[in-house]
Amino acid sequence: MTWLSAPIRSVAQVVTGNTPPKSDEANYGNDVPWVKPPELGSTEPIVATSEMLSVQGAERARVLPKDAVLVSCIGSIGRVGIAGVPLATNQQINAVVCGPALLPRFAMYWFMHSADALSAAANNAVVPILNKGNFEKMPIPIWPLGEQSRVVELLDDADRLRRLRREAEAKALRILPTLFERTFGKPFQDEHWPVLPLGELLSTMRNGTTADQNTSCKGYPVTRIETISAGVINPRRVRYVDMTYEEAARWLLQKGDILFSHINSETHIGKTAIYQGSPEHLVHGMNLLLLRPDATRIDPTYLFALLNTPEVRTFYRSRCKRAVNQASLNQKDISSLPVPLPPLQEQQDFGALSRQVETILGRESIAAEKLDELFELMLKQAFSGQLTARWREAHIQESLTEMAQQAHALNLPLPKEQEVLS
Repeated sequence: MTWLSAPIRSVAQVVTGNTPPKSDEANYGNDVPWVKPPELGSTEPIVATSEMLSVQGAERARVLPKDAVLVSCIGSIGRVGIAGVPLATNQQINAVVCGPALLPRFAMYWFMHSADALSAAANNAVVPILNKGNFEKMPIPIWPLGEQSRVVELLDDADRLRRLRREAEAKALRILPTLFERTFGKPFQDEHWPVLPLGELLSTMRNGTTADQNTSCKGYPVTRIETISAGVINPRRVRYVDMTYEEAARWLLQKGDILFSHINSETHIGKTAIYQGSPEHLVHGMNLLLLRPDATRIDPTYLFALLNTPEVRTFYRSRCKRAVNQASLNQKDISSLPVPLPPLQEQQDFGALSRQVETILGRESIAAEKLDELFELMLKQAFSGQLTARWREAHIQESLTEMAQQAHALNLPLPKEQEVLS
């Protein structure tokens, strides 16, 4: 069965945000959320933002109603969110205020599903832009409200499960820094041991191979930024390099090697993962720095735990160089970290315990990723009609009646098969 679709502008009002003058500090305060693209990307309704408007600033902005769907159309094309309270956005975001034929969360999920189509519709400038006129012309499905509601119900349930798993993963990630603090205290505070710069405690610090990577499993697995995105080495997020063993040998990771994210968005700068031998024969790829501890002076797992403490992450963020949507750390700044050195045996005892934590983190990460994959599959099935096929079968007559009413209200032609049935 083919349901209706229509240009966005025919079923919703599209509002492009703006920026109240920064020259007047009185425009900013604590009254109305003001959304920017980095704050999109979640299905949770937005109720607060890092920068808020005052009442005066809101008068100079375009305040949107609760449930407005927010879509980034400049730069990070296709990031999506939904308003949990009346709020405003900057000019990089188009807001979709849905009419009666379109449920807001159905529209939100549709835009999430259509991220590639949104990007393809943008221009090819250095900073891609999908202008309001082209955005409004894009078609959006106008399904019977009952089926829209069923799609939202199923996707909300799946999304709730993956968010719970991510929350569990986030709690697990806090275990190692907490364990470190309870054992050794906070870094940089009342050190009881000798302190040396990190660079003096490494036998190797280097970038990875720039060899071409493939997704066809040809050759050796190779790391990329996504491989350590959850703070562990995820064997499901590698690519491959087609090399002989002799070519790969130079780049193979060794147990205890630490991968360090030195080029990334600012929130992810300084993320690390430690290699414990899995997957086997893992090649060190570009965009991650390899830190190989001198195991005669510092235990690799101790160093990994130290690098994951909030104090060290703050140390590195304060030194990173910022560019548009990206930050970077040079090797000199990374090497300068002051590292406290308890007796090696104490480090090793701590390492044995923390490796158990790392095993838990790995399991949590893979479980969370599987739920993400399930959600993405359901999102795809939702807008192909597979997800609600049985529901549609059971409600076909009322759905056809509603579709005819929608077509009349929106002045749209019925699909051909519906014309035959009418």
